[in-house]
Amino acid sequence: MNSKAKKIHSLYGLKWNPFGQDLPLEALITTPQINHFAWRVENLVMDGGFALISGDNGLGKSIILRLLHERFGQINEIRTAEFARPQSGLSDFYREMGSLFGIDLKISNKFGGFQRLRDKWKDHIGKTLFRPIVFMDEVQEAHHSILSELRLMSSTCFDSKIILTVVLVGDKRILRKLLEPDLLAVDSRTRTRLILEKYTREELINLLNEALERAGNPSLMTKELIEVVAEHSAGIPRAMMSTCKELLLEASSRELKQISEDLFIELYSDEGKSKRRKK
Repeated sequence: MNSKAKKIHSLYGLKWNPFGQDLPLEALITTPQINHFAWRVENLVMDGGFALISGDNGLGKSIILRLLHERFGQINEIRTAEFARPQSGLSDFYREMGSLFGIDLKISNKFGGFQRLRDKWKDHIGKTLFRPIVFMDEVQEAHHSILSELRLMSSTCFDSKIILTVVLVGDKRILRKLLEPDLLAVDSRTRTRLILEKYTREELINLLNEALERAGNPSLMTKELIEVVAEHSAGIPRAMMSTCKELLLEASSRELKQISEDLFIELYSDEGKSKRRKK
């Protein structure tokens, strides 16, 4: 932790920066919708298949992905893997899959790699009854061939047995992509979906209040400021948290005891900006 972060934590009695990106697991906030989706994915681990998280940037897709990855990673019987390069070609796809599952694959023999990965997964299922999980973020960047290969390698016995669970995460372009002829088979095998929409003003206010509560200082921001920031965030949690982070940094530099709407007006209103330029 750097000196600036230490000062902020000490000045405001915070356990962590509630507006930072590298938050501990206990700081990540869920909603009933997210909890229900997580429950659906838990069932999917028993049966296999595809799950999808989609939404515009800044709505919390990566946070949900991290929550799922952390939740399943704590269960010894469940094997999780995070696929890092969705834009890979098939050769790199097999290299990464082999690395993720501890298999030394020869790229010149994709069929052999295909079989060895499936054998690895079937052996894991035989021992634990759980399907391994592959998480793939930014999936709108993935080539059709990668998604099709995942579909083919995830099922056996004429598609009657599913041996892999795949969680796809991407912006709303993936919804259109899955409707293209080459990927209709993937779309039809996507058993559960979480489509994120912009937050309401009340949802943003509740999110911010809970974030402050968990961080250890629920009165860090005035009620009026919380309402103002929520109204000016256009329904995007990431935009709200970025604004709050800037306010916190400025408040700490002035050693303000509490952050109020006056600071927001000074930093972000046209009048406040004009005054700062004149100074």
